[in-house]
Amino acid sequence: MTTAPSARDIRLPRLSLKSRRAKRFDDESRDRGIVSDFDGKKRGVRLGMGGVHLALFVGLVVAGLGPLLWLAKSAVTPTQDTLRQPLALWPNGIDWQNLQSAWVEVHIDQFFWNTIVIAAGSWFFQLLVATTAGFALSVLRPRYAPILNGAILVTLFIPAVVLLVPLYLTIVNPPLLGDVSLLNNYLAVWLPAAANAFNILLVKRFFDALPREVFEAARTDGAGPFRLFWSIVLPMSKPILGVVSVFAIIAAWKDFLWPMLVLPDPAVQPLSVRLPAVQGSIELDVFLAALAISTLIPVVLFLLFQGVFLRSAGLGGAVKG
Repeated sequence: MTTAPSARDIRLPRLSLKSRRAKRFDDESRDRGIVSDFDGKKRGVRLGMGGVHLALFVGLVVAGLGPLLWLAKSAVTPTQDTLRQPLALWPNGIDWQNLQSAWVEVHIDQFFWNTIVIAAGSWFFQLLVATTAGFALSVLRPRYAPILNGAILVTLFIPAVVLLVPLYLTIVNPPLLGDVSLLNNYLAVWLPAAANAFNILLVKRFFDALPREVFEAARTDGAGPFRLFWSIVLPMSKPILGVVSVFAIIAAWKDFLWPMLVLPDPAVQPLSVRLPAVQGSIELDVFLAALAISTLIPVVLFLLFQGVFLRSAGLGGAVKG
């Protein structure tokens, strides 16, 4: 009959002197900052560091929020006050009529809706192409995947302005559609936006870091490619989906040149195209109010998705040991 070894008989492997020193150095380096703990306790050092932090914080707030706050203030300020005292806080009161005039007289409501439709379609097609292409290149990995990956990477080195003429001719006379033209059609904006090589490579790089054990377990349970993509990969990819979504919507919201070329009809143009066109025919205060309204969606998107950029990973619990 054998007895279990006692704790005294169990000998753990001892680390070498070099390994112990390296481990202690790593622990100390991890806790070490620009100021040592001893110096950080001094009153003068604490006050100096606090002053530097406060100055940096105020500088970032002024540089980042200053233009937005000034635009919000000017949107409800009369034109004469904005020209005479641009930094004063409503010297002659607040004029809320500017927002109503921008919404009704300039037809910001119509252009706002056009922008939402363009941004939503661009977001959908970019997310569809980026996720499916990234899934094929990273998870399915066909034999020709390296060739496709290299071809997609090469397109990043082609200046976008070089593609304007051939892309415009393709929109005017699409192949396989006969004499049908996509001008004044939102597909003329959605489809070119979907072919975004940067998003594809970004999603592929994220898919490469996903645990392969989950894919193998799903294949063992009989999951096919579509089931693997929809039920396994997409739920694990919420961080990168949020990042691509923000990039796609912001890019579509501020795009000017391409929508101006393929949407010549003012009735279907977005805010980025119509606002410069009507600038010379309206008052400055009404124009600033229209600009303030047009910035609502990007600001709301940043507030909603700011955590996506700060979270390092959203894969907790994907692999259980």
